[in-house]
Amino acid sequence: MKKLDFEIFINASASRVWEAMWNEENFKKWTSAFCEGSYVKSTWKQGDRIHFLDPIGNGMYSQITVLEPNEKMFFTHIGNLENFEELPVDENSKSWSGATENYTLISDDITTQILVSIDCLEEYASFYSESFPKGLSIIKEIAENQ
Repeated sequence: MKKLDFEIFINASASRVWEAMWNEENFKKWTSAFCEGSYVKSTWKQGDRIHFLDPIGNGMYSQITVLEPNEKMFFTHIGNLENFEELPVDENSKSWSGATENYTLISDDITTQILVSIDCLEEYASFYSESFPKGLSIIKEIAENQ
């Protein structure tokens, strides 16, 4: 497992950045950097499951391990989704089950820094290294132009 870190500075308050990241419509916009048409199903409560889905209902399910509005959102990835259904952890998903994806916001009410730290399999490192900066740029655009 490889750890990747990303950051961006945004000229907006933490609450505006948070809304740019986790509002349902905004989430669809910035995650298009990873998969066009992707979306999320969640109660947005700490400890609950979250489903990261592509347009046909495949993707991954995770647990929200930390949720502190306007400050932190941490996920622990568990397994795959197929046709909107959680699949048991198998040999394929076992290699990445337990990987984390952490978002931290640091703000002075004028500028907000997003720090992202993810665990990923080595074969996906270049994909995430290209996609995350694109996604963060979309968040910046949304937050600064709301």
